[in-house]
Amino acid sequence: MGVSGSGKSTVGALLAKRLGVEFLDADEFHPPENVAKMASGVPLTDEDRKPWLERLNGELKKRKDAVLACSALKESYRRTLAQGIDCRFVHLRGPIELIRARMQTRRHRYMPAALLESQFATLEPPAGAIDVEIAEPPERCVDRIRAALVN
Repeated sequence: MGVSGSGKSTVGALLAKRLGVEFLDADEFHPPENVAKMASGVPLTDEDRKPWLERLNGELKKRKDAVLACSALKESYRRTLAQGIDCRFVHLRGPIELIRARMQTRRHRYMPAALLESQFATLEPPAGAIDVEIAEPPERCVDRIRAALVN
């Protein structure tokens, strides 16, 4: 979990590969209305996110093990995602300047860099999550996550 541009998809895909489990990118499960809203620079509301988060929870329940890349910025979002399943959250974090610079070098299909400030404003850092600083290369982030998972 983390704000847009924190490396959720990159780190999540690498972690899933190393663990030998399926990788899910929450962005692929947004309804068209959410995508259109974000593409136009309008942040999603909790009401917009609720059915999406419930769908993601259902997708996780269908699988024995998986890695999900999802912003999950609020505690209430994480509760919905984790309802009825055993899971661990990983918080990919870094300074807004680093993340903004990353976002300016990539092309996301609908998440404009202009929404980054709203993501930081919404972020409720998780208690008890595996906390990973994203200034390190993705492979090192995955090493840190795997080490924390076995402890």
